[in-house]
Amino acid sequence: MAPKKPLCLPSLLLPLLTLLLPQADTRSFVVDRDHNRFLLDGAPFRYVSGSLHYFRVPRVLWADRLFKMRMSGLNVVQFYVPWNYHEPEPGVYNFNGSRDLFAFLQEATLANLLVILRPGPYICAEWEMGGLPAWLLRKPKIHLRTSDPDFLAAVDSWFKVLLPRIYPWLYHNGGNIISIQVENEYGSYRACDVSYMRHLAGLFRSLLGDKILLFTTDGPEGLKCGSLQGLYTTVDFGPADNMTKIFGLLRKYEPRGPLVNSEYYTGWLDYWGQNHSTRSIPAVTKGLEKMLKLGASVNMYMFHGGTNFGYWNGADEKGRFLPITTSYDYDAPISEAGDPTPKLFAIRNVISKFQEVPLGPLPPPSPKMTLGPLTLHLDGNLLDFLDFLCPQGPIHSVLPMTFEAVNQVHGYMLYRTYLTDTVSEPTQLWVPNNGVHDRAYVMVDGVFQGVLERNMKHNLFLMGKIGATLDVLLENMGRLSFGSNSSDFKGLLQPPILGQTVLTQWLMFPLKVDNLVKEWFPIQPLKSSHPQAPSGPTFYSTTFPILNSGGDTFLFLPGWTKGQVWINGFNLGRYWTKRGPQQTLYVPRPLLFPRGAHNRITLLELENVPPQPQIQFLDRPILNSTKHRTYIYSLSSASEPMELSGH
Repeated sequence: MAPKKPLCLPSLLLPLLTLLLPQADTRSFVVDRDHNRFLLDGAPFRYVSGSLHYFRVPRVLWADRLFKMRMSGLNVVQFYVPWNYHEPEPGVYNFNGSRDLFAFLQEATLANLLVILRPGPYICAEWEMGGLPAWLLRKPKIHLRTSDPDFLAAVDSWFKVLLPRIYPWLYHNGGNIISIQVENEYGSYRACDVSYMRHLAGLFRSLLGDKILLFTTDGPEGLKCGSLQGLYTTVDFGPADNMTKIFGLLRKYEPRGPLVNSEYYTGWLDYWGQNHSTRSIPAVTKGLEKMLKLGASVNMYMFHGGTNFGYWNGADEKGRFLPITTSYDYDAPISEAGDPTPKLFAIRNVISKFQEVPLGPLPPPSPKMTLGPLTLHLDGNLLDFLDFLCPQGPIHSVLPMTFEAVNQVHGYMLYRTYLTDTVSEPTQLWVPNNGVHDRAYVMVDGVFQGVLERNMKHNLFLMGKIGATLDVLLENMGRLSFGSNSSDFKGLLQPPILGQTVLTQWLMFPLKVDNLVKEWFPIQPLKSSHPQAPSGPTFYSTTFPILNSGGDTFLFLPGWTKGQVWINGFNLGRYWTKRGPQQTLYVPRPLLFPRGAHNRITLLELENVPPQPQIQFLDRPILNSTKHRTYIYSLSSASEPMELSGH
């Protein structure tokens, strides 16, 4: 018989610790309607929360941002779950890398932050299609955010995957999720389909049980259609709104219980072509203090905005199509680069008047790096790489097909046809019914002719010989995330007309630009610069070393027009220097290889290249083009590198 092992101290202490720690069955987060407050484990509780989106921040930086939120005095983090980020194709799920929301939940736990979860299915968030997957539009007649059986079937399938994985993270199960929002600002949607909201509420209850607090969020004008009996009603508004009036309206829908502002706006989003949005510190702090004096719980949207990397930005429709910038800085208390701002310290001071703020200083701003100017070299016109960009070959159709019809979710698609007659005089090319979604770059025999743009530029004048190649490169600038919320199909929605001739017999090339940048360009030698700056869609690149440990930086593209940028194969996002307001792109330090290793930057310039095809890395952002000036900097020192988990 094996000898008995002596009891060690940890094994003696374990039963005692088990008794002392709160047990899952004693944990609760509920509404106390008698006293207009929340109760956490039976004790009065008020949350002061901030929004941070894990999908806008590289995973390696999650802990840093969450720690700064906790040190600011917040006790809760609120975030969305974008369906299209996790189910890229029907039945194909991705919870890896920067899509691992369960790792994010764990990081929130380590930061001592509770969680308010907003899983949609629609999230807005200024995110591509409001978080709904574009593959829903492969059924062209689908009615989004309604009781349409096709939509509900897809929603049910997704939530039957997501919500059971969320269940162990509910607060009463020992996790950190105290409440979950159903849909998002549904009262602002034209459908007002009560059956749809009831279906979602029933689905959430069946998969998550009766103990979790479910709630809705709407602007004051949306409470009528957005609220639902059985779901706790909350409201959203900003510093400039009439708080007394809005909370009074909220009481008509939720007579008892704590007042909640689920989106108190610390700043605002930016559109290409409009000024950078800001909210003053006095306005934000005055409204926050007034709410806290009323005993309200509040979530600040955003507390850290982050970045719309890749193609993930959304768009609004307010009289015309308004795509959202790559930067989602939002004028938030924590900047896009993760630095505390004066707004953060002012907010922290207000919070400290009402509840305990963690002791200790916030971390200082991260080290920043400057570099350049660097000269980029011509790799070739986009048309030169067509075999690599579309290795499966084109799709033929008499009439042009949309992105959705050929399963192209993001990015670019080339439409090609051939002139059937000689056009010897400048002749109008146009697309009926505002049918360019969203931006078209037109070429005849490879020569760039100009741009057609949704709502903005409707025609060009062309000439060409019979048999000439007409190429139209279509860019998806981001599907509508708010506004009309109609199904936002991309591509050529109508056949173009040249003079009186409807153009037919199209070849469509769905382009895999990211694959080309990641897989082909790195093994090809750079070509020498073209003697004259070409125009039209063109690839440029260069390599550069960082001689020290590097730092966060901001890519500045003076003189470039519009396009897409990759650094070491990572899709940094869109630039639109000519239109603004954003002039620089945030480059997190973990994207760069330090200490002499070669980094590669690749640009797809869609229109016009400057005479000197140069770029620079700055140590501060330029988010408003009115502040635009030329920067020339030298290399500076920075701190240790961090490992990046891919986005």
